[in-house]
This record gives sequence, structure tokens and C-alpha cells, in this order.
Amino acid sequence: MIDHLVDSFINYITVEKGLAHNSIDSYSRDLKQFTDFITGFGIIEIKDLTKQNILEYMNFLKQKGKRPTTISRNITTLRNFFRFLVREKIIEIDFSKYFEIPHIYKKLPEVLSITEINNLLGAPDHSNSLGLRDKAMFELLYASGLRVSELLSIESADLNFELGYLRVFGKGSKERIVPVGSIALEWCRKYINESRPQLITENARTSLMFLNRDGHSLSRQGFWKIIKHYAKKAGITKKISPHVIRHSFATHLLENGADLRAVQEMLGHSDISTTQIYTHVSNKMLRDVYKRTHPRSELEENDKDKIK
Repeated sequence: MIDHLVDSFINYITVEKGLAHNSIDSYSRDLKQFTDFITGFGIIEIKDLTKQNILEYMNFLKQKGKRPTTISRNITTLRNFFRFLVREKIIEIDFSKYFEIPHIYKKLPEVLSITEINNLLGAPDHSNSLGLRDKAMFELLYASGLRVSELLSIESADLNFELGYLRVFGKGSKERIVPVGSIALEWCRKYINESRPQLITENARTSLMFLNRDGHSLSRQGFWKIIKHYAKKAGITKKISPHVIRHSFATHLLENGADLRAVQEMLGHSDISTTQIYTHVSNKMLRDVYKRTHPRSELEENDKDKIK
């Protein structure tokens, strides 16, 4: 039965690959959609699957009006699934070769200017417990470039105030160490000492650092509402997403001369090409680096005479 093979694959990516919970949910949804589609044609055994079924499923995704990014994710899921089946010698035909990933134009992320970041970080009223929490969250995000999911899973013990670093568990539970500046550390210390104890309740004890007003873990949706509220308060008219501070963190580092591989490490990217797309490096910065480092980027006075 195909369902049993799906279960084996999900167990593989959970236990052996150690993928994040969100990634596993995504794989499960994509595979369920595929199995529902082929069982509609009476296919219940993987050996009965044909190339034509694969092509029909591809056409099905396109007809549903799915975005290229969604189709690409579906195809990546199925490619990995069929490669797993071939590797485990469950099937001989590698159906993954029949899936064509649509071309996706990478959209550069929205980035805030340093002035806009300062306005956003200054928007929370830190005289109350929730405002102080929001101030600490924004300062820590901009100081470290965390993903929102990483921020919301931080425990107070993950912050080393003495040495100035943060221990982060990113995608696939991969651990990395990220430096944190003294300004963010002081706001986090203030939040932990003054605000967090007011948010904790007897019925909602948790070691997570950032809590909602009921003392429970703060959700991604909750953070989304928070950042939209403060962006409006700060007079920011750009399209805001939960990742906007992360984008700005990386861009500002690169524009000020940070090494691309150092930024890659801080962001937790396994592939440096992701960092290159993600950080929206300005043309001016690239030109300045070229002029500063290339030995023949500028004409010397004696060279001008030779060219004449």
C-alpha cells in the first residue's frame, strides 16, 4: 500500500534527516495530495504507477492555479520520496526524473533603511510589560538576524550575557552560535528581570523566553500582528513581513563590509547562494568593493599616458 510507503518516508525524514516540524508537515500535506490524486485513478500499489500518471499530476497542479513556488515545493517533496524508494530498493524506476521544476524568479526581499529600523525599534512603549517584551524582541532580532520561528523558541538560558552570544536551534534542529550586541543584551536582561515575571502564570509555566499576555508561548501569527502594529506606528509604508528585520540585518551587515560567509553562518544558511539572494546587496556596495580590491579597477596617472 502506498500509505505505508509514505509513513516509512516520513519516519525517515523525521528520525534520520532530523527535519523541522514545519518541514515534515509540509512533506506530509504534499504526499497526501499526491496519493489522493493517484488513488482516484484506482492506483493503490506503487508498482502500478506510470510515467503518464506523473505527467497528469503535474498538469493537475498547474490547472489548480498553484503558484510556481508551491508547485516547486510539491515536486521537491515527490522527488525526494521516489529517490528514497529507489534507494531502499522498493521500486526500480526512478520517477523523480519525470518531475520538472518550474522556473522561479527570485523576488528580492523588502528591506528597511537604517532610519526605518531605528523607528521600528523605537516604536514599542517599554514602560509596560508587553511593550518591553516587544522592544526586547525587536532588538534581539535585529542584533542576531534570527528567523521568527527561532526567536519564538528561544529559552532564557540560550542567551550568554557574559560572553555576548546566543545559542540557536535552526532548521533541522541544527545548532549555531550567533553574536549579540550589548544594546540587545541589555534590553533582553531588562525584559527577563522586569517584564517576563509579570507575564508568567501558575497554569502556564514555560522556559520559553518570549510569552504572550496569558503566559503561553507567542505564536508566529501573534508576532505578525505585533510587527504590523508597530510598523504602522513607526510610519513605515513598505510591505512588512515577519522576516523584514532578518532581511535588514543581513543587508546592513553586507553594505557595511561584512564578509558574505560570516553572514551566511549567522543566518544559518547551508548554501551561500541563499545568502546572496536573501541579502539584497546594493550595487553601490558591490562597486565600492570592486574598486577597493581589484588591482586594475582604476587608472593610475602613468597608465593614462600609455593609453593616449
